Amino acid sequence: MRHQSAPSGRETAATPASRLRSRDLWPLAALGLASKPARAVLSALGVALGIATMVAVLGISSSSRAQLIAQIDALGTNLLTVTPSDSASGPGVTLPPEAVPMIRRIGPVTGAAGIGDVAANVYRSDRIPAASTEAITVYSASPGLLATLQGHLASGDFLTTATAPYRAVVLGADAASALGIDRADGRVQVWLGNQWFAVIGIMEPLPLAPELDRTALIGSPAATRLLHAHAAPVQLYVRSRPTSIGAVQSVIAATVDPAAPQDVAVANPADALIARADASAAFQGLFLALGAVALLVGGLGIANVMVIAVLERRGEIGLRRALGARRGHVAAQFMVEAALLAASGGTAGALLGGFATAVYATARHWRTVVPVPVLLAAVAAAVLAGVLAGLYPALRAARLSPAEALRSS
Repeated sequence: MRHQSAPSGRETAATPASRLRSRDLWPLAALGLASKPARAVLSALGVALGIATMVAVLGISSSSRAQLIAQIDALGTNLLTVTPSDSASGPGVTLPPEAVPMIRRIGPVTGAAGIGDVAANVYRSDRIPAASTEAITVYSASPGLLATLQGHLASGDFLTTATAPYRAVVLGADAASALGIDRADGRVQVWLGNQWFAVIGIMEPLPLAPELDRTALIGSPAATRLLHAHAAPVQLYVRSRPTSIGAVQSVIAATVDPAAPQDVAVANPADALIARADASAAFQGLFLALGAVALLVGGLGIANVMVIAVLERRGEIGLRRALGARRGHVAAQFMVEAALLAASGGTAGALLGGFATAVYATARHWRTVVPVPVLLAAVAAAVLAGVLAGLYPALRAARLSPAEALRSS
């Protein structure tokens, strides 16, 4: 029979050996949290909100980027736009009239079309004041424009060689909405350049050519004959083989204007979409910082709860120490309680963040993307915050002497 010494603040050789198995540590910690369930839930809620914020931000960002990449893949990165460069900017600056046929001679080019500026406004009625233009721009276009852009029609038909010489107009998606037109059957007309034009088509939004969404397109022959517009294009759209996009981009400027290639600017619209995704990373960092602040607040809540628990459970601590529990065992119990509290909040927050991502992505018709490493990292961050928050209360509990703890209980 082993001798048990009187309770004291120091471990002596006569103190019986005390063991706390790891498999008993977690149930013991859970029992300690269950004694104050409301307090534990509120503390875990602070961690859950911080983790949910971070998971939702990363999940929504990943879903948005996946949608953008899928959109770019569907539209292709082999479309180029050609415009006069900044050095050639000025009123009425255009590209050479023979630019389109010259570009079509480039071997890898599969399609080329241009738009020309038309000095006219478009209205729903001839009774509308001239100042109410709804910011709709009128361009002349060739029949191959929509095919080059790989665009689609929401209603009606696009310009053809048969309709291009006549009073026929195709509206961009935003232009049609501004004019209050939702169908194109040839019977709906708009007042364009002091003449009636029949609306034969309405385009769907063009992600790679958003500048055309608020435009009215008429045939180049009609623009020249009826509205006395110039035949020279102000912007070209060039589609090439994907494997040759770099080579085509390098020779277009010299092909369009051999005498002054520096006056020609060539761009890839897909680069703008990618840049937009990169720009969203700045906002992602901001929201992640907000989530980190929420997680910090949750960690402070856990620290506060654990400190209160140490004060309330002095009698329990003193009794355990008197029965032979070591300081490390007491500290381990409170550390595990803090980690368990944070882990439960982190898991709930990760699930909540994933659910919020799924709801938002579904509402936007995106594919939901929540990387598993993000979920695991979120829970790990919560546990780390809990461990750090529980460090001081655990050490404070371990430093209590049995006699002092029992006297103050």
